[in-house]
Amino acid sequence: MRPAATGRPTAREASRMLEFARYETRHRVRGAVALAVGLSVLAALVIWLYPSFAESIDMDQLVQSYPQPVLKAFGVESMSTLAGFLAVELYSFAWVILLGLYFAYSAASLVADDVERERMDMLLSLPVSRSRIVREKYLSLVVPILLVNAITAVVVYVGSVLIDHTLPAADLLAVHALSVPYLLACAGVGLVASVVFDRESVAQRVGLGVVFALFLVESVVSDTDYSAVGAVAPMRYYDPTAVLVDGQYDVAGAALLFAAAVALVVASQRWFRRKDLD
Repeated sequence: MRPAATGRPTAREASRMLEFARYETRHRVRGAVALAVGLSVLAALVIWLYPSFAESIDMDQLVQSYPQPVLKAFGVESMSTLAGFLAVELYSFAWVILLGLYFAYSAASLVADDVERERMDMLLSLPVSRSRIVREKYLSLVVPILLVNAITAVVVYVGSVLIDHTLPAADLLAVHALSVPYLLACAGVGLVASVVFDRESVAQRVGLGVVFALFLVESVVSDTDYSAVGAVAPMRYYDPTAVLVDGQYDVAGAALLFAAAVALVVASQRWFRRKDLD
């Protein structure tokens, strides 16, 4: 006798609901580990260089010599501590710019690649909705984002201990945790490009261009009469310097970034549902 329907998916049905996400994730884990290793090497190099820089150079004087636009763009406050040095040399570049562009670029291929190579017709011949395909392909980026943050955070903390400049564990955890919604929002920008454009290369260029343009806009209009324009930039709501140097956690900004990521995914689903693939 078959059990009565409860209206809720069984464990087997729930497992099938994430088949596309698991498939895509498996193909991204190796690249995510390679990226994490590369960033960990960069972090280790920055940490290794810090003591010699701190002993031979007046770091605060060095900061004052930077052009004001550079200080504003990268949120430079102080480099006299390891936290400030990492905020400038690692997080403001590698996380805000490099990883933001990387995940926008990666997300831009999620749908456009299958459409361009005519694999999407085969996927849509299965009993699945277009919305589910878009959603699960996007979810496949969650594991790489978490992997990159987890591996690099451990390397940074261990490195700080080895040079006797131990970073506060809570601040280090926060700077990585708060980067997750930021990177999800950047990936959301790439996802929109992926459903709008049928050619993967075009979608990737648009995803990269939009995220970098938002960074430039926020850098230019910050602390000006036009600062409201920069409110659309994800970079406004993720400030590694504020976390590592000042111990300030912008939880509201992280929530806004997460909401923006969800909105971008929903917008992508709606666009793709109405898209003519012919």
